[in-house]
Amino acid sequence: MAKEEKTIAVAGAGSIGCYAGGCLVLAGRKVNFLGRGRIVEAMRKDGLRVSDLDGRDRRIDPEALAVTDDPAMALRNADIILVTVKSGATGEMAGFVAAHARPDAIVISLQNGVDNQDKLRAKLPAQRVLAGMVAFNVVQSPDGETPFRVHRASEGKVMVEDGVDGLAGLLGVEGLGVEARSDMRAVQWSKLLMNLNNALVALSGLPLARELAERRWRRILAGQIDEALAAMKAAGIEPARITGLPPSLLPKVLRLPDWLFGLLARRMLAIDPEARSSMWDDLERRRPTEIDDLQGAVLSLAKQTGTPAPTIERVAALVRQAEAEKRGPPGLTPDMIQSSSRKSV
Repeated sequence: MAKEEKTIAVAGAGSIGCYAGGCLVLAGRKVNFLGRGRIVEAMRKDGLRVSDLDGRDRRIDPEALAVTDDPAMALRNADIILVTVKSGATGEMAGFVAAHARPDAIVISLQNGVDNQDKLRAKLPAQRVLAGMVAFNVVQSPDGETPFRVHRASEGKVMVEDGVDGLAGLLGVEGLGVEARSDMRAVQWSKLLMNLNNALVALSGLPLARELAERRWRRILAGQIDEALAAMKAAGIEPARITGLPPSLLPKVLRLPDWLFGLLARRMLAIDPEARSSMWDDLERRRPTEIDDLQGAVLSLAKQTGTPAPTIERVAALVRQAEAEKRGPPGLTPDMIQSSSRKSV
């Protein structure tokens, strides 16, 4: 079957799902978007705008988009299903796939965290489920901007578990680089190290580039990564090298003075000024965050291995507190987080 004849379902029309799906539509792939609420309504009315850090800015008319909130309509004819919902919705989406997808469909988890593919496999014995990882940041347009826009705000590829011939070629299109990997567990744990910064962006309310440019914030991130690496080492997990730096060197580089960090980490700082984290967006919209699948995954591993993780524990507690208060990002400073961590030890 030709690439153009394959049907790809995007199971979760949010930031990542709309960006990946939009690039695929623009490349001539047949894509069904499954979503709900304001994004689906906006895409049906005004279409979709897809832009990126490299200067591309493309628009898809609403007539060229297959957008639905009906799982049966989106999934029943799909050859490939890209699961792009937040981790908390994995079980619900697995139920939809089990009820409506073909048994020969290939399901790919393009989600944060390290175990969503396992959750999907447990509920989808008929389908082949592959692990995936998205190495870039995507931001949405502000409410009210038309058409709805998704903007890739940093560099990076999509990485998918190897084993299906032609899959990377089917999904890899202009604006969406895709690489097949045989070491996805190590890749996911490596991505998780940098995803520990999502919470700091959410707690500070700062854009990602501005937050990373400040050494006081980077020191907290370095502390979290140190704790995560210790737990991973105790569990026999070796993170993959997916950026210019080996994961073991990340804490040292993050702690460098601002001027030296700026010289050595240019790729890390190649971020659109408007980029923030999805966890910031969740707090901003008063939604549950993925803290249990990011910091929570490390805390679970630390508990299993008997390794301390006081910084991660306090950052997670502060995010959960902000979730409960439903007032948006709390605008904390590094000193507030560090003093809180010392009190909790």
